[in-house]
Amino acid sequence: MTAYENKHTARFDAQAARAELAEGGKPQRLVSLDAYRGAIMLLMASSGLGLAQVAKQFPDSGVWQFLSHQTDHAPWAGMRVWDIIQPAFMFMVGVALPWSVANRRARGQGFGRMIGHAIWRAAALVLLAVFLTSAWSRQTVWSFANVLAQIGLGYPILFLLAFAKPRTQWLAAFGILFAYWLAFALHPLPPVGFDWQSVGVPPDWPHLTGFAAHWEKNANFAAAVDKWLMNLFPQEKPFVFNAGGYQTLNFVPAIATMVFGLLAGQLLRSGLPIPGKLKRLVLFGVVGIALGQVIALAGLCPIVKRIWTPSWAIYSAGWATLLLAGFVAVIEWGGWKRWAFPFVVVGLNPITLYCMWQLMNPFVRDNLKRHAGPHVFESLGAIYAPVLERIAVLLVFWLVLLWMYRRKIFLRI
Repeated sequence: MTAYENKHTARFDAQAARAELAEGGKPQRLVSLDAYRGAIMLLMASSGLGLAQVAKQFPDSGVWQFLSHQTDHAPWAGMRVWDIIQPAFMFMVGVALPWSVANRRARGQGFGRMIGHAIWRAAALVLLAVFLTSAWSRQTVWSFANVLAQIGLGYPILFLLAFAKPRTQWLAAFGILFAYWLAFALHPLPPVGFDWQSVGVPPDWPHLTGFAAHWEKNANFAAAVDKWLMNLFPQEKPFVFNAGGYQTLNFVPAIATMVFGLLAGQLLRSGLPIPGKLKRLVLFGVVGIALGQVIALAGLCPIVKRIWTPSWAIYSAGWATLLLAGFVAVIEWGGWKRWAFPFVVVGLNPITLYCMWQLMNPFVRDNLKRHAGPHVFESLGAIYAPVLERIAVLLVFWLVLLWMYRRKIFLRI
């Protein structure tokens, strides 16, 4: 073992040893973590259960319009329920890392082998993201805004930080967010008379004003980098802008999101009693939500998920932490585990579900209509067909995962 390994693994090993001793000598999985991951993945794969489409038939219904609003992403600034899915998933990557490292060390793997696997995993995630993004295109689509690519790009840094002290991890997370904020703040604003439609911004767009304008759609630092970066790769036509405003550099502040998850995971693996862990998780969650809001209200940086602004990274991590605390409280503290089984089935095979969702939606839908009848989804009326379609497709995906679960087939990268 090298001096570098000794320096960066000694502290982690001591923590892991204490946690494993408390757990019976081996790094046990927490059911709540698998359930949390599974719930997030099911929510994502549900595609909003088609509620937004049904809501169009009830324009005067406050309930339906609320459901439609919350099952779609915010156009730019602000947050809706649907916006929490990606940060919660990325947060979970950090939470799970302490268990992953402990398991590998328990199998006798050294730091060199582990970092090699981390780099391989990062590359595999990025390439898988490119493959999935290109699935319905005539050529390879070199885009890195996909959640898997975002995780892959930041994963090696997250992995290295897993061997640092918590103080260093906190400093790294906020240092990354400050540097990213500064890059946007120093980037020049568009000139007067700028042609916004040339970057995909419609005439009726509610533009950000004042200092917040540095984070405007497709006219910010990350958008400028992508206009250069994306054109280094073969493109069907020159890259000018991303229609949704998503950027490759989102992975930089998302590293902070994953580091916040890493800190939560280390807390859960500590020797503290569960009530003590829950108190800290709730405290961190509330502080994160409040701090993100304060930064936004002070005009320093708006909350924008599509470009992962620093305020969004902090704000969304707060919500993700509270969600995690809820699952831990109910399952680990309360002991209520059976209800979580459907989520655990998914949580143990998240990559499988993600790939099925990306590639097999039309195939499953069309085959259900072919074998069960063309109007099978209209059993409750044509208006609710989108809901039944999403539920049926999701059920098929879940049954596949159940089959894999019972045969102990778990696809991991």
